[in-house]
Amino acid sequence: MAERDPEIDPTQVHPAEGAERLSAILMAIATVEGKERISVGDLLEALKRRALGALIFIFAVPTALPMPPGVSAVLGAPLLFLTVQLMLGMKPWLPRIITERSLSRVDFHRVVTTVAPWLARAENVMRPRITFLAKRPPVYFIGLVSVVMAIVLFLPIPLGNMLPSVALCIMALGLLARDGVWILIGLGVAIASVVIVWGVFWAIIFGSIFVLTNWFGVSL
Repeated sequence: MAERDPEIDPTQVHPAEGAERLSAILMAIATVEGKERISVGDLLEALKRRALGALIFIFAVPTALPMPPGVSAVLGAPLLFLTVQLMLGMKPWLPRIITERSLSRVDFHRVVTTVAPWLARAENVMRPRITFLAKRPPVYFIGLVSVVMAIVLFLPIPLGNMLPSVALCIMALGLLARDGVWILIGLGVAIASVVIVWGVFWAIIFGSIFVLTNWFGVSL
């Protein structure tokens, strides 16, 4: 189970200075030979030294993009676990029922080749700015916002998962690079996604009521 590390500040979700870029690590995983399927456990093992920022990013990306059926279901489930751990300042951990889930290397390669060029460009422009936002206690608030995004992401609202996923990706990259500007942008996208999803939700409710009362004569 997830636990706090007494020696390592769990809120330091960025990689060590000079560490290999996340885009390069993902491409290496996607192109590994002799492996037909890639499990969530494989990703956790490969990325855990990059900490929670990298894990949240890789599990949020597929839900923000048009990807093959099943990809989001496999990689989306860990988001709630990871964002809660970010909020509580814990080390990354996932239950076995999730780590055993897998997808084909072909599908994972498709995800990575779509994302990697954009991720590499982002890595080129990100730099440490307003770094206190990537440290505690602000990072706990970012974790709370991330939990809300993870919950909103799974609501059955048409197109309701894209903006929350984008918000998670931007905040995660901001945490990785200790770039407070990106973190603030991610928080802005998170607020916008809540407003839009809330509006869509009520539009569906009122639209359904209108159809029932005016087309079918149902009294509510």
